[in-house]
Amino acid sequence: MPETKTPVLETRKLGITFGGLKAVQDFNIQIYQGELMGLIGPNGAGKTTVFNMLTGVYVPTEGTVILNGVPLNGRKTHQFVEAGVARTFQNIRLFKEMSVIDNVKAAFTKDVKYNMLDATFRTPNFWKAEREMTKKALELLTIFHLEDKAELLSANLPYGQQRKLEIARALATNMKVLLLDEPAAGMNPTETAELLECINTIRDRFGIAILLIEHDMSLVMNVCERILVIDYGQTIAAGLPEEIAQNPKVIAAYLGE
Repeated sequence: MPETKTPVLETRKLGITFGGLKAVQDFNIQIYQGELMGLIGPNGAGKTTVFNMLTGVYVPTEGTVILNGVPLNGRKTHQFVEAGVARTFQNIRLFKEMSVIDNVKAAFTKDVKYNMLDATFRTPNFWKAEREMTKKALELLTIFHLEDKAELLSANLPYGQQRKLEIARALATNMKVLLLDEPAAGMNPTETAELLECINTIRDRFGIAILLIEHDMSLVMNVCERILVIDYGQTIAAGLPEEIAQNPKVIAAYLGE
């Protein structure tokens, strides 16, 4: 269980309406430091819509998103990142024509310690900052066993390794909360097992809060401490994995009445 009593990320009565359709309503969640929580539900339940509200892609029509006690409503996506919220996507979004290590270094830009003149004239300050970013990027790649692929184009990585690179890049933003949107999608069982190991390593090493959307129920049940289930944009269950697995409403939502 999380040690702190204050949620890192919290929503209160969060909701959004598209043209009169309530896509998500009255969504309440609390995630604590070092906790790994699952958000599941049938296709079209509203999971990615929730992620989009938690990252500034969508502006909620009601309710509040709170990070470490500070409301984030009205902020743009890059301001959510600066505040400490990072995410991955269902469809991998890498800079395909950049190297693996440059994909990670790109996420350090908000913390760059040199200016335009330093970059133009390649001053000692520029090279010092570049060395620091390269070192940090390699440390992150090592966690995912990608350090030997650092100079390859990201487009040339196998699918499973591209997924890992996207997570490594998200970690480089120095986030407080990491949102993983179906990270195991398209992976074979071996890749999924490796991903499970990486997710546990991230939680244990960085102590960050992680919210996971995933359709692979074996992964969800093995890695998540708590699970929240939504259907048609509404929360239908919340609890421990073993409670969710036996919940009649959850079973009905996935298998039909």
